[in-house]
Amino acid sequence: MKELKFFLVTDTHYFKNSIGAYGEDYERFMDYEQKCFAETQSINEAAFAYLEKSDEADIILIAGDLTFNGEKESHKAFSALLHDFKEKTGKKIFVVTAGHDSNKNPFGYNETGRIAVEGTAFEELYDYYREFGYDQAIEFDREHMSYVAELSDDVRLLVICNDTAEGNNKEYSEEFLSWIKAQANKAQADGKMMIAMEHYPVLAGQPILNIIPDARQKGSKKLIETLADNGVHLIFTGHMHNQSINAVRTKKGNKFVDVCTGSLIGCPAFMRLVTIKDESTVDIKSIPIPEFEWDKGGKTGEQYLREQFEKMLRSCINALEKNPEKLCEKLCVKYNPAIKKPAAFLGRKISTVTLGTVGKLLFVKVDDSIKNEKFFDFIVDAVRSVFTGNQPFVEGTPKGDALLSFFKKAKPFVKTLKGSQGETLDFYNTMKHTVGNYGTDDYNAEIKLK
Repeated sequence: MKELKFFLVTDTHYFKNSIGAYGEDYERFMDYEQKCFAETQSINEAAFAYLEKSDEADIILIAGDLTFNGEKESHKAFSALLHDFKEKTGKKIFVVTAGHDSNKNPFGYNETGRIAVEGTAFEELYDYYREFGYDQAIEFDREHMSYVAELSDDVRLLVICNDTAEGNNKEYSEEFLSWIKAQANKAQADGKMMIAMEHYPVLAGQPILNIIPDARQKGSKKLIETLADNGVHLIFTGHMHNQSINAVRTKKGNKFVDVCTGSLIGCPAFMRLVTIKDESTVDIKSIPIPEFEWDKGGKTGEQYLREQFEKMLRSCINALEKNPEKLCEKLCVKYNPAIKKPAAFLGRKISTVTLGTVGKLLFVKVDDSIKNEKFFDFIVDAVRSVFTGNQPFVEGTPKGDALLSFFKKAKPFVKTLKGSQGETLDFYNTMKHTVGNYGTDDYNAEIKLK
């Protein structure tokens, strides 16, 4: 087969800046926000300017959450940006829509505070994006906004969507799984390689994310078997704003790989250049977003987005002491006033203690090289690495050894964890592979599909 290259971007979260993203209430909102908001128009414009000039590939895949929160004006502006890009370059664009694209209660901010803006119904999305995949489809399921398109003479793209007019991140019905199987079998019969794209990760980016219901596709085991056992071994996803490459085998022994890519507008902000060399070999290269026009206070774009991410993490940790109700809201957990005093005590301790002190309290040996580091800063680093991938806290490093020692001591008390889809997870292995990457490089890798 002939080699095929394409770019992959996801979670563009385009927000038309003129709607309004400023003021005191906006700044308070951004204290707890991972991704950028007012800057997203500039970031997207810079990214597509880069893609316009690049001669490495003439196909772009966009894996969902096209707008910040479904603002109608944002859809108009983003679809116009894509249309202009396509007209200028002749390059092909294939999109999938997702939950943030049909939110009926979007908002902006101005000097008066939070303001309501006009939203977008699910049924309206087709007209905004019909020329970016739907009209080129050789098969199309309008209910699910899912389709099959030819990327080349040898490769077909299966785009599947589980956000419908009835709700978001729905488990695929047996009827729709049969449709997916039929498309996969047809590709095989036609002698075509098929790859897939959807918004939600099918494999959790990091093991600990298996316990979070919204962190992966509902009913993922069935979907993996439907795809991999019918010849589709590779899917591109987004949603969690994390950078990861994970693989699993079905009971029948078929390999399945999920390449999840960070959001374009929040740390880690990367695009992918994908090269399909043959039916069993795919090369993945990660490209940081280009510099964008904004007053970044002298920082690079990477530093600017990373600081926003860390501000969110620090705000959440500080909220333990000062605003536990806000933290519960952020974590989608019901607030109980009884936790206020213990949360405040824990928050105060986290903000002042060192790794050495925590080690003594937990009877864990901490290497002298790190014992004076702030525990607060360590938590920020550890949580951020879950999203940035290539987690550094592996066996044989000072912090990795300290963490693994703690997990071993905790294992008799927490032998297993319950996954969000009913599976049992070994506590120690889950935590070990969450804080440290022992597998595929999450940024640049040659993937074997068989």
